[in-house]
Amino acid sequence: MRITRRTSATVAGAALVGLALAACSGGGSGDENTDGGGSGGGDEVEVFTWWAAGSEKAGLDALVGVFGEQHPDTEFINGAVAGGAGSAAKDLLQSRLQAQDPPDTFQAHAGAELQDYIDAAQIEDVSDLYDEFGLTDVFPADLIDRVTAEDGAIYSIPSNIHRANVVWANPTVLEDNGLDPAAEYADLDAWMADLEKLQAAGVTPLSVATTWTQVHLLETVLLAELGAESYNGLWDGSTDWEGAEVTGALEKFETLMGYTNTDRDGLDWPEATQMVIDGNAAFNVMGDWAVAAFEEQDKALGTDFTAFPVPGTDGVFDFLADSFTLPVGAPNPDGAKAWLETVGSLEGQVAFNQAKGSIPARTDTDPSEFSEYQQTAIESFGQDTIVSSLAHGAAAPVATLNAISDATSKFTSGGSDLAAFQSELAAAQG
Repeated sequence: MRITRRTSATVAGAALVGLALAACSGGGSGDENTDGGGSGGGDEVEVFTWWAAGSEKAGLDALVGVFGEQHPDTEFINGAVAGGAGSAAKDLLQSRLQAQDPPDTFQAHAGAELQDYIDAAQIEDVSDLYDEFGLTDVFPADLIDRVTAEDGAIYSIPSNIHRANVVWANPTVLEDNGLDPAAEYADLDAWMADLEKLQAAGVTPLSVATTWTQVHLLETVLLAELGAESYNGLWDGSTDWEGAEVTGALEKFETLMGYTNTDRDGLDWPEATQMVIDGNAAFNVMGDWAVAAFEEQDKALGTDFTAFPVPGTDGVFDFLADSFTLPVGAPNPDGAKAWLETVGSLEGQVAFNQAKGSIPARTDTDPSEFSEYQQTAIESFGQDTIVSSLAHGAAAPVATLNAISDATSKFTSGGSDLAAFQSELAAAQG
């Protein structure tokens, strides 16, 4: 479904009907212990994130505001570390955890990314907090399934849900080059035909940035070419990474990279998105945190920008969620539990997601409180086939993602050919 001003009005009504208004408890004080953590330490909380700028910082600030209202006696200590997609933060975090100097809570992507921390016994089971805070009643069952680890425990509380497989476009650039900004592309081939026309006209067809954004593009190409079932098979072993289907997808990825800006490796996602906002590129593939960048600059959906699922992925929601953990040995566990309560609360999720551009994990929010784009995302998450994002920690453990990222960087910088790239991707699965 193309996401425009026209569709969002009908989506809002559909979402209101489709969402269950579940009863929720207000949560407790968070004083009850979980295994491995100490008691007390409720007068402060160090919250470790990579939300240091832009809409991410705005979202964090909004959440901190709610936290201050809900827990006025607990001091918030901002442990944010700048760096694209959290790479710098994750490196520093790992050093601290290995030195047994954990923050009180840290941001991580829900899903497979947490497995390394679980295996290293660095984070605690917070399943009891789901019951204490009433989250089991207000988080959708599919989300609960995706945050439940292999051992049946839950190790984080999501603050939001993001969609990864979104194309952002500048309709003026398209119109100026003879293309229809309302065109609906059935598949990647149809889209690439227009990218070719833009390139011939001297326009950057597709903006991209540093390695993680290239991996983000790669996952959406794999999803478009393989379909949801075979894409999921990449992570459970039922799809052959060295098979012909994957080869075809990688060929499409290689073609798409040929339509991108040559300065990509020196940019991060805000700069790549800004290229579309400024009219210096026609399209960008990025998660829906990008919507906040458009809206911050007073750009209107359907007029100044358009958004639609990556061609070939309509009807599929490429899922990721930011979430917060309770580290083993947290110096202020009660402060951490207070923060986790705010993260999961109705007020916290509304304030945070209004600022960040994501949608709440809770089903008892009012869609009309969110932007036009967010209303479409709420509807899509409720009805589409859901798959897990590779680039954002939901589909594969950190070690696998790191190996895929290294192979992708090598390939896009000319250090390997397609056959070697495919072999390295296969080897990354361990």
